[in-house]
Amino acid sequence: MSERWTWDFLDAAGASVEGEPTTATEFPTQGDAESWLGETWPELHGAGVAAVTLRRDGAEVYGPMSLEPPTEGSW
Repeated sequence: MSERWTWDFLDAAGASVEGEPTTATEFPTQGDAESWLGETWPELHGAGVAAVTLRRDGAEVYGPMSLEPPTEGSW
């Protein structure tokens, strides 16, 4: 049995965001899922995704994690 890693995409109010670029986001490993997110988060944020939750075979692994870019002085 192979694992299935997916992301849930949420807007600022916590509602699901669907459609491009959130489609076809099933991955065979956690690393693949996280790499994809690392490359795609600016596009997702631009499409109204404010946070994501990672799931493995439907079970929550972590999240919601904000996609808001850091503000100056937040470090």
